[in-house]
Amino acid sequence: MALLLPAVLWIQLALFQLVGPVPAELGLHDGSLSPCPSTAHCARADWPVDDPAAALDRLRSVLTTSARTTVVEQGDHYLHATVSSALFGFVDDLELHADLNRHLLQARSVSRLGDSDLGVNNRRLATLEAAIRG
Repeated sequence: MALLLPAVLWIQLALFQLVGPVPAELGLHDGSLSPCPSTAHCARADWPVDDPAAALDRLRSVLTTSARTTVVEQGDHYLHATVSSALFGFVDDLELHADLNRHLLQARSVSRLGDSDLGVNNRRLATLEAAIRG
């Protein structure tokens, strides 16, 4: 019986998708993505690029074929996607903004739940940056 309880709890957690509320600070604010409320569960980057719109289009293609990733909103220079973790279905919000005036691609990835993401959001942004540099 003692071994059964942890197994049942694990199965319940795996079946219960840990979505959490949509962050209120999503979207553009004065032409930029929001800063991170905490670096423990959020990552934010500004990547200098020659053509921000082309870089955004390239990442849009990458994201539409990525596992557990859903593009929620997209406009001319903005993209919002959700990415779910494989094990428990924790949801992270990913935002990209092509800042044409400053020749930047802005990126922000934030976890909806928890105090720490164990570096997941930083690694996600590093992978995306490699995709536009590659």
